[in-house]
Amino acid sequence: MIAKLRSIWLVLPAVLLIGICFIYPVAWLLQRSVSEPVWGLQNYAEIFTKSIYLGVLWNTVTIAGVTTLLCALFGFPVAYSMVHSRPWLRKLLIFVVLIPFWTSILVRSFAWLVILQGGGIINDFLTGVGLIAEPLELVYNRLGVLLGMVQVLLPFMVFPLYSVMARIDGSYVKAATNLGANPIRAFFRIYLPLCLPGLLTGAMLVFIISLGYFITPALLGGRGDIMIAQLIFERIDEFGDWALASALAIVLLVGTALLFGFVSLLLKLRGKGV
Repeated sequence: MIAKLRSIWLVLPAVLLIGICFIYPVAWLLQRSVSEPVWGLQNYAEIFTKSIYLGVLWNTVTIAGVTTLLCALFGFPVAYSMVHSRPWLRKLLIFVVLIPFWTSILVRSFAWLVILQGGGIINDFLTGVGLIAEPLELVYNRLGVLLGMVQVLLPFMVFPLYSVMARIDGSYVKAATNLGANPIRAFFRIYLPLCLPGLLTGAMLVFIISLGYFITPALLGGRGDIMIAQLIFERIDEFGDWALASALAIVLLVGTALLFGFVSLLLKLRGKGV
């Protein structure tokens, strides 16, 4: 009995923190989304029937999906190099990947703005060597958003992959090649499937974080690249429309929870060998 009471006291601060900082605000948003201007689901119906909101939802999913794909394409070779390189190079790569965590997202986004703008480093170099006659439009569009988000979120893909790759026994691939498989076949049939838990975990982290991104799309994107977090801010800041903003927030939360549950189920099924 005393042990149970001690356990309750140990978890009570965490329960209070979650209740005050998460459950109560979410319940408050849910209540406002269905009670203003009158009780009902009219705010949710507006989100899924008006083209402007459907377009923002599509932008959010598309940008998050492409960001996740690019992080996987760039992060896989980085993680592989970290695992199979010499100790000094591994430490250097880990240091390089960790650098973004030591810098504010706002600062990094402004840095990309300086680099990509019409008079930025890239355009000045390209025009200086004569490759282009006029500056390229590298910012205030989808390209700028993707570059900024990939640079910020790449570590969330690299480290899950690195943790899984570090535990893979290299003899599996060697056995496959000794049995006649060429390197490409051994990679896709042996190595890549063993990396799937890290790949799924990294993809889930990058995609979920991307869904709620605000600063980078706001600074580097154009009007056609508005994401759901920007729309929520706009509805509250410019129109004071807490009802619709709350409904958008609940839609984002439910979508994130469903995705998290789906990926967790895939990992669980894979762990059971299904």
